[in-house]
Amino acid sequence: MSATFKSIRSLQPLLDRVLVQRFKAETKTATGLFLPSSATSSPLPEATVIAVGPGAPSKDGSIVPVSVQAGDRVLLPGWGGSPIKVGEDEYHLFKDSEILAKINE
Repeated sequence: MSATFKSIRSLQPLLDRVLVQRFKAETKTATGLFLPSSATSSPLPEATVIAVGPGAPSKDGSIVPVSVQAGDRVLLPGWGGSPIKVGEDEYHLFKDSEILAKINE
């Protein structure tokens, strides 16, 4: 499914959703060998956060903020997320609770 908007920056996630872009697998080794597509087809578990929603309401009505910010590196599960394709780039929307960890390097 391809998006109808021109830029991913015009997309603002709602509630506790997080928009991420997964890292692309290397198609070439350090020694210059090209890897076959079957070796690079599985998605990498790391991604960069592009945008975050304001947070989800708690049972008492207060807003619980999202635990990551735009620009953070995160660890994702191998499944889940809603894919969004803009041009040749692919992004994913995850709930904040689906993100496994924040990478601090």
